Amino acid sequence: AMYAPDRSVWVEETSLSRGWCGASRPGHFRGVCTVVAKLFLQFQPDLAVFGKKDYQQLAVIRRMVRDLDFPVRVVGVPTVREPDGLALSSRNRYLTPEQRAVAPGFHRVLERVADRLRAGGGRGIAAAKREGVKRLSAIPGCAVEYLEVAHAGSLGVPVPGGPLVIAAAIRLGATRLIDNVEVR
Repeated sequence: AMYAPDRSVWVEETSLSRGWCGASRPGHFRGVCTVVAKLFLQFQPDLAVFGKKDYQQLAVIRRMVRDLDFPVRVVGVPTVREPDGLALSSRNRYLTPEQRAVAPGFHRVLERVADRLRAGGGRGIAAAKREGVKRLSAIPGCAVEYLEVAHAGSLGVPVPGGPLVIAAAIRLGATRLIDNVEVR
């Protein structure tokens, strides 16, 4: 069994996991860190590959590996997408045909925000975020949970001209979708 019935020990990252998805899903990253740490201990891999679709999760796992000295190299791989740009996700199956038809607009908005930031050399972040939220809100049935721009490595305060990540979560009906775009 993965967990003893009377378990009382957890692995918890307390900095990178606070905002974004962590704000709306309390305890989620504590569970992720605990299960990934257990798997690393049980299987002792040299390499662990995680998709960049959940950018925050990747950052949290990298921090856990660094802080706990796991002898594992963590590699982030690009998000796999449908031909229309929608990030592959098991949640996509919960979208109605109407929601599925508008869902690719999510990634297009993030790309547009990225283009705006690239054109401005990473400046104008607040205005780019406002425009992105406005455009996401215009997608039929879309409720914006968050759209953030952060430093791509630390998830901290973005530095103009530095590597950035634009990360967002939306709901189309009851289906929660996440996506992100890196700006280098």
